Amino acid sequence: MRFGKSSGAARGGPSAPRDMALRRRPGLGLRGRLPDLCLLLLLRVYPMDSKCHSDLIFTIIILEKTGCLTGAVNLKSSNRNPVVQEFESVELSCIITDSQTNDPRIEWKKIQDDQTAYVFFDNKIQGDLAGRAELLGKTSLKIWNVTRTDSAIYRCEVVARNDRKEIDEIVIELTVQVKPVPPVCRVPKAVPVGKSATLHCQESEGYPRPHYSWYRNDVPLPTDSRANPRFRNSSFLLNPETGTLVFSAVHKEDSGQYYCIASNDAGSARCEEQELEVYDLNIGGIIGGVLVVLAVLALITVGICCAYRRGYFINNKQNGESYKNTGKPDGVNYIRTDEEGDFRHKSSFVI
Repeated sequence: MRFGKSSGAARGGPSAPRDMALRRRPGLGLRGRLPDLCLLLLLRVYPMDSKCHSDLIFTIIILEKTGCLTGAVNLKSSNRNPVVQEFESVELSCIITDSQTNDPRIEWKKIQDDQTAYVFFDNKIQGDLAGRAELLGKTSLKIWNVTRTDSAIYRCEVVARNDRKEIDEIVIELTVQVKPVPPVCRVPKAVPVGKSATLHCQESEGYPRPHYSWYRNDVPLPTDSRANPRFRNSSFLLNPETGTLVFSAVHKEDSGQYYCIASNDAGSARCEEQELEVYDLNIGGIIGGVLVVLAVLALITVGICCAYRRGYFINNKQNGESYKNTGKPDGVNYIRTDEEGDFRHKSSFVI
């Protein structure tokens, strides 16, 4: 980039002494050549007769941070927040933009659940990425067949011993998306008219957490039946975060085939259809059944009372007692002795 006649410095013009004086100023210790734009900025801010030596050093440090000074290792990444689906490959970009060191030391670390582990160290892949990752170029990291456990923060660290600023690092957050599996749905088989009912839908594998939607006879249901005139005869609320579909009071129109779909950025999955039947309560049949039961109980009670009055239960009791206790003739006493082994007559009858 050229500004006016700044090229005169190359021909020994007026700017050449300033350039040499700036480079020879004690304490600066510049190892690389300043770009023309940075030199021009410095010369405009600080003329040659300026005594603000400390301010000039501070300005040069700022220029070094912004990349105006060479000889300082600097890193950049084309994507600091890569998102990839499970079982695909991904590249974690880490690029050296400035360095005077031909063979810098490269390290990759994985930070997950407050634990730090080496991914690339001592010029080889380490840990659970061994066999499915490699260093791409000088510093970038490529991972094949990523899994949900690879979601973490990765730190690329470069140490350049020959540079003015020897160390730089860059942090990359990798997100692995997981497609949902078919959710588990629970639908009641039969519910009477006017009663409440709750339908459940749950899925635990997908990442990010899936959202849920319910369908009845292949028609999507809104989150609130009152918001759609098509469902004005229904009264339900759908929670897309938890997957619950709650009917405050079911109607005949709520009968049908229900299924749920769980979906996220990686894909979607649905459960099998299940039938919900809403039936009317037969009040007349219920009353008739109750009356029949009461009539049967009344007949049983009357039968027991009649049998008791006619003495069926008393006669049976007396017969049982007569059977157990045999009568003995008056004035006769039978005793048994050990010698006789049988009863013998002790006294005679009195006439």
